[in-house]
Amino acid sequence: MEEKSLAELQREVDRYISQFKEGYFSPLAMLARMSEEVGELAREVNHTYGEKPKKTTEDDNSIEYELGDILFITICFANSLGINLTEAHNKVMHKFSTRDADRWTRIDT
Repeated sequence: MEEKSLAELQREVDRYISQFKEGYFSPLAMLARMSEEVGELAREVNHTYGEKPKKTTEDDNSIEYELGDILFITICFANSLGINLTEAHNKVMHKFSTRDADRWTRIDT
């Protein structure tokens, strides 16, 4: 499968959403949807790494699938607010590389 940049992902999601009259949900609705998706991820992580096995009647979801759902709603959220996720990522990485530069023990290479 081909690699895609964040900008390409944002354009792809926008093309998909733009074909519907309803367009993007409101920010509050997207936050609720994101919370729901994070809950589904937590459930999958608990089934995979926790003490709660899946019931035989439960759907066959995966951590990968749930992370994909979270990525999709994150892109929708950013697009609806006009946020460039590449710029947002760069700002966050700058914050971590400066503010937290000495917070963790580095691996000697």
